[in-house]
Amino acid sequence: MNRLSEPIKKSITTVKIVARSTKGKNILLYLMCVCVAFVFWVFLSLDTETQRDFEIPVELDHVPDSVVMIGDMPASINTVVQGKGSQLLRFMWGSTPVMKINYEDYGKNNVLSLSRPKLESRLRDYFGQGVRIVSLRPDSLHVKYTTEEGKRVKLKLNTDIKTKLQYILSGPIKTDVDSVMIYSTSDIPGSITSVDTEMLVKTELTDTTVYEIAVKPIPGMRIIPDHITVTVPVEPLISKHRTIPIEVVNLPEGIGLITFPSAIEITYLVPMSSFNNDYPLKAFVDFNTIKRSSSFVKVNMASVPDMYHSVSLSRDSVEYIIETRQK
Repeated sequence: MNRLSEPIKKSITTVKIVARSTKGKNILLYLMCVCVAFVFWVFLSLDTETQRDFEIPVELDHVPDSVVMIGDMPASINTVVQGKGSQLLRFMWGSTPVMKINYEDYGKNNVLSLSRPKLESRLRDYFGQGVRIVSLRPDSLHVKYTTEEGKRVKLKLNTDIKTKLQYILSGPIKTDVDSVMIYSTSDIPGSITSVDTEMLVKTELTDTTVYEIAVKPIPGMRIIPDHITVTVPVEPLISKHRTIPIEVVNLPEGIGLITFPSAIEITYLVPMSSFNNDYPLKAFVDFNTIKRSSSFVKVNMASVPDMYHSVSLSRDSVEYIIETRQK
């Protein structure tokens, strides 16, 4: 503690010496003049007409649960206003407060409507009556809504997904919803039984990934939800080796056939999650394909599970001996 207090005391003593000197007094006087000038500048600025650009967040208030907005309500209104600095001070410093628009005041005949004069009036209430609205964008609001019940329809997913080499889609592509609601100010045609998503195109995927994609809009209607979450399951393919016996098919009665070797090694790629699952595999030779002029017979594979990829045999043919069995 003493080690820290000593340098502090020395610093304070040095400042006092400098402040009492002629040069130090001049610096203090200069700083005081700067502070006074700044205060005067602030007061003059607050009393001077100024023009400012604001992005005002907009929120629709008191909307009944039975009402669904068909059109898009703007998230904000860009406006240029002119007024004294003192009037705009609270908007320049800190976050801009939300301007709430009461549905009950402007909703009529399935349209929420605010003409430019009405919107300017709301903005003057927002900023204060002494402020002049120079410009605004959008300059009016006309948003359709409905109180009719919606129609639930099936959601169709459009994708073009490709994984990187030695990776695979490990299951079906999943969405967080399988249907959506459609709303309209008029009757919804019976021909509309489903809606499509925008096309999701991805390549070279190496891991399970979640995407958000939009639902294709229908003009004059509202779809809820209009965005969905899509999960694309991807996992790596692992190389695996197995040795299985070679079977003989189409063997005539009284005839035996021995292959050399009697088993064969199979190599294939399998999803990592199924690495420990050994599904049945069958290798065989067909007696009918034997050519007496050759001591080798071709080895074939029976159908393999869909999850096995790039299946290959350690050899494509084996030697054989034909035996005649006595009855």
